Amino acid sequence: MSKGGASISDEEWERFQREAEAGTQGAPQEPSARARMVTRRLREESGRPEGWRTHEPARKPRGKGRYVVGLILAAGLLFVAMDPGRVTDWFGGGGGDDTPLAAESERPGRPPATESVDQQPTLQHPFRGSPAARWGDGTAGITVPEARATGWMSKAQVSQALDRSRDFLAASNLDSGVLLGQQPEKAIALINPEQKDVQDYLTTAFRAPGKDADPLLLFSRFATEKVRLVGDVVKTRGRITYREGKRGAVEVSTDVTYVYPLAHAAEGRDEVARTIVRREVVMSWDDPAKVITEPGTFSLVSYKSDTANGGCDNDTGFYLPEFRSARTATGSGSGPEVDPYDRSTSMDARMQAADDTDCGTATRS
Repeated sequence: MSKGGASISDEEWERFQREAEAGTQGAPQEPSARARMVTRRLREESGRPEGWRTHEPARKPRGKGRYVVGLILAAGLLFVAMDPGRVTDWFGGGGGDDTPLAAESERPGRPPATESVDQQPTLQHPFRGSPAARWGDGTAGITVPEARATGWMSKAQVSQALDRSRDFLAASNLDSGVLLGQQPEKAIALINPEQKDVQDYLTTAFRAPGKDADPLLLFSRFATEKVRLVGDVVKTRGRITYREGKRGAVEVSTDVTYVYPLAHAAEGRDEVARTIVRREVVMSWDDPAKVITEPGTFSLVSYKSDTANGGCDNDTGFYLPEFRSARTATGSGSGPEVDPYDRSTSMDARMQAADDTDCGTATRS
């Protein structure tokens, strides 16, 4: 993010002062939001000898944490005085709130600035009042690094693995059919069929979803009898990284936040809500000479999911967002407060803060 010395206009300064003086009053509450964080370490790490052409069976999924997150408005007048150029960047550098952000090449050092609480989303502008208004559309918001020869793969093979890793993210979280409840066949086809525990888990998750087999841990899905997608754009921000993993494999890590705008399924109701999902998925593109795998597929190493406004205590296999008009004035969760747009915190830190029983309050939606 640029730190240029551009000056702040009077209009922007007055807007910042008004919001700073307002504090948290009138902040949109998210009592029904759930920040749900689950880690799945799929490889055994017992320390036993590893055999040639072996495959480490996946562990059965364990435990899940829930969040519901509440609103925190930051007013940094002293910081403005010290670094006005950075605040100018927060407000779009004079180019408006929809000025696209540069690609995310590393974890940011702070959360995005809080937008005006008066900027509510509409059917025509579903991302209004959200940092996602400046994010990329679909896969355009996911940064893919330059390929280089790594582990058992050449530069060209690494490039192909990165492309297929992004394809998996798109097929899991952006495909319109999957979002509307269809089976994510393209995504599942990219997962190593020799990972029997993973394949059994996915079969159960789609046949009989529940606490022990939840498809939402890997895939985004909405119940079409309750909500409909607004427009055909899902906003994203995140990045893909890679390194050499076990037995010379290329281990690809993905950390992406997805923002879904939704309206009531019934026509004529124009209220818009947003569900925000941050996922970290780690994939291992294994050397077929050392690991039993299907060519063109990866083995899941781990996956974590953090969801706001997807439904608290929801085990239906579909996200169930709540709309502002349905929320009580005083309702809130008892779990920790989390900003779902904050990508400055690692998923491991989010996981450590997760609570298995309580729902918190989303700071914004």
